[in-house]
Amino acid sequence: MLAEALDYISAERPAAALRWVDDVMQQSRSLAQFPDRGRMMPELQRPEIRELLVDPYRIPYRRDDDQVTVLAVVHARRAFDLTDVMSDGR
Repeated sequence: MLAEALDYISAERPAAALRWVDDVMQQSRSLAQFPDRGRMMPELQRPEIRELLVDPYRIPYRRDDDQVTVLAVVHARRAFDLTDVMSDGR
């Protein structure tokens, strides 16, 4: 997920790719302290499934009582299978 996005961006803009991945990592790490900072995914409307927007990518994550789990890194223009973020059966 993240590696694929990094490869795609770095093919034409290596410096931009490094800045982007730094931004993704920094924002993802901030979820440990601020797990509700992302928005609820509009497609799901479930408070425990949220997403960060790091242009032009969406980073869905699950917020549980004791942890945050990043579920995917998906280009905003690409459709993605919501069952991937719902695989826990909830």
